[in-house]
Amino acid sequence: MYKGIIRPLLFLFDPEKIHHLVVFLVNLLNHIPGLHYLIRKSLYYRHPSLKITVAGLPFENRVGMAAGFDKNADFYNEFAIFGFSFIEIGTVTPVPQPGNQKPRLFRLPKDQALINRMGFNNKGVDHAAEMLNKNGKKIIVGGNIGKNTATLNDDAADDYLRCFIRLYDSVDYFVVNISCPNIKDLEKLQDQDSLRVILTRITAARKDKSVYRPVFLKISPDLTFRRLDETLALYDECGLDGIIATNTTTDRTCLDGSDALLNRIGPGGLSGSPLKERSLEMVRYICKQSGGTIPVIGVGGILTPEDAVEMIKVGASLIQVYTGFIYNGPLIVKRMNKEIARYLSGLNKNAK
Repeated sequence: MYKGIIRPLLFLFDPEKIHHLVVFLVNLLNHIPGLHYLIRKSLYYRHPSLKITVAGLPFENRVGMAAGFDKNADFYNEFAIFGFSFIEIGTVTPVPQPGNQKPRLFRLPKDQALINRMGFNNKGVDHAAEMLNKNGKKIIVGGNIGKNTATLNDDAADDYLRCFIRLYDSVDYFVVNISCPNIKDLEKLQDQDSLRVILTRITAARKDKSVYRPVFLKISPDLTFRRLDETLALYDECGLDGIIATNTTTDRTCLDGSDALLNRIGPGGLSGSPLKERSLEMVRYICKQSGGTIPVIGVGGILTPEDAVEMIKVGASLIQVYTGFIYNGPLIVKRMNKEIARYLSGLNKNAK
């Protein structure tokens, strides 16, 4: 029904407008007495094999929603009805910013992909903290943090630290986003020396806290393996707790779309099916290089239950979806968890 009727109707309209409409409808559904319970019961899949503790946090299943969908912590509790075990809010910056000029979000149905150049549009970290404190958490919530576009890279660590401190008592874990291709010169922060400064200041500030919050680093799929090795060298040095692999890509070589269409769309980060093989490659490499000691959240190109299992097979502890949710609808979370549970149950059975 979703692919045959609902999605074609939704895809007739501007992606950002449809995003706001979907959020409105989900909020409405959550406020109809009894309906919230019925939807969650029908979409949430439980199985003992799906439970896992990552970086000290207990996850009920392996599927979460990636950052970018709920940028401002406005509706994370409402979207828990779709069966996610965790939701990542953000990217959040110290002060509000409008992001890049519209249009800035584009669908590529032929490739089952999206291109976005949103530019960290958000209401600022104070708004996010206030919403989290006001509404509490019915689900594990991660805080994806970044710098304001106007902040010079030399001062970027101040922005990350401000977001970190402001959200510390409101989220369950943090994600340092230095890999989004839609912020001018942000990728330069992936340089080992620049990254060391940011991570060291954040983890140093954590030492003064009575509660330990895990810190993950979100990396770009466009990193070379040499640059990735440099990043992994900082893992223990800076006290990280995991890696999220990967962000969106600037590569267009894997697309079937015409050059004219891509030129009309312009720059931006590509997500969806074309990113899958590179994301798998990155996760596999991290797990191999670390001997499986680094927890990895796999994201990028996960559109089907089979994609989800592939990501678990190469070593990801958890996965996140975004584009897959848009292309395949809310039932995809349950289907992914069922397929992952079938795979993990088979492993456990063979191990006995």
